[in-house]
Amino acid sequence: QLQLVESGGGLVQPGGSLRLSCSASGFFLDYYVIGWFRQAPGKEREGVSCIDSSGGSTYYADSVKGRFTISRDNAKNTVYLQMTRLKPEDTAVYYCVAGSYTTVQAMCRLYEYDRRGQGTQVAVSS
Repeated sequence: QLQLVESGGGLVQPGGSLRLSCSASGFFLDYYVIGWFRQAPGKEREGVSCIDSSGGSTYYADSVKGRFTISRDNAKNTVYLQMTRLKPEDTAVYYCVAGSYTTVQAMCRLYEYDRRGQGTQVAVSS
């Protein structure tokens, strides 16, 4: 079974940090563009950050630029999202997605992906 599995969510105070992980089972992430999306209740989904297969090209939404960093370790079949200086408006379900014939811009801005994980909840609150 081909799956993306997210982990690392939780409750954190404003200004705090979290690292999300996206692991794949049943397939290798090496050849995929991977993205992190989020969706809060009553809001549209947002492409937060995307990374190409080599890690050489990345995209960040303006809302997270300078605070979040996406990276990948293909040997571990895992993609990470390091989130720092978290704000209450970062509260959402975060999920990772994978696409094979796309770019970081197209994935994050036009939602071009083939599969997605179930998501992990991030709550930023004092």
